[in-house]
Amino acid sequence: MEVLWLAEEDVTSLLNMDDAIAAVEKAFADHGRCLTQMPPKSYLYFSKYDGDLRAMPAYLEGLEAAGVKIVNVHARNPEIGLPTVMALLVLNSPKTGAPVSIMGATYLTSMRTGAAGAVAAKHLARPKSRVVGLVGAGVQARTQLLGLSKIFEIERVMVSDRSIDNAKSFVEHASKFLDCDYHLTTDAKDACDCDILVTATPARRPVVKESWVKAGTHINAIGADAQGKQELQSSLTRKAKVVVDDIAQAAHSGEVNVPISEGALKPDDIFAQIGEIIVGKKPGRTSEDEITIFDSTGLGIQDVAVGSVVYEKALSSGMGVWLKLA
Repeated sequence: MEVLWLAEEDVTSLLNMDDAIAAVEKAFADHGRCLTQMPPKSYLYFSKYDGDLRAMPAYLEGLEAAGVKIVNVHARNPEIGLPTVMALLVLNSPKTGAPVSIMGATYLTSMRTGAAGAVAAKHLARPKSRVVGLVGAGVQARTQLLGLSKIFEIERVMVSDRSIDNAKSFVEHASKFLDCDYHLTTDAKDACDCDILVTATPARRPVVKESWVKAGTHINAIGADAQGKQELQSSLTRKAKVVVDDIAQAAHSGEVNVPISEGALKPDDIFAQIGEIIVGKKPGRTSEDEITIFDSTGLGIQDVAVGSVVYEKALSSGMGVWLKLA
């Protein structure tokens, strides 16, 4: 028995945002049709290291693909020269259970999260959105903007980060794929002057206030991916139309987890899962003025769907190394 090993550099060369968006949208649609199996993430918490380790199994019945991703989030890692997020994905045959591929999934995680933001904005933002605001200018903000640039004709990007050097580094990278006007700031309020707002921070207290957000704004809330994390003021979440990737997971570890625990929001107040909107079970945006929020926690089905694309492309191109397991 052999398994195909794909290093991070292999995955990076094989995966593009167009493929990621198509795979993630299909995965969300299958989720909306109840054609997936996906237990909520399980966590190990390393509190003294300000980190955690997560296991994310998933099975897409329509795609006949299954697997599990193991991923960490350690906020202090950049101080010692390591990424905040690192991941490994194992794909398994649903027919036999045998592993078919093991791949580095750090880049894949960033790309599929950017793709999720793009898919959500496609269905929830105003179609003529032209201005994007970013709160947090780290690695994840880059693929968020890349994904949005595939859906919208972006004319201006408001880049907010506590470090102006981080904001400058972000623009240097983003300018390679998006030629537009960039405005740099250390004030998150400035970034809220936009059509689509992306929050991608590790915050445990709100970094965006309700009063800063204009009518008609769509928000991709990306950073809250564990219990206790929150980027948006609870009154803003309560006011908006909230769409999650998965209700069970979001209630525990998404942007809505704190408002729910505080009693500011009830699970019944969540309007829909994004897959339900994609397949037409529920409507997306219904007016120019409503504020919409996509609560992205990151789903195992996204990883398996995008990983399957990478695996098939690797087979076609002969990339990777075959390892003997038995």
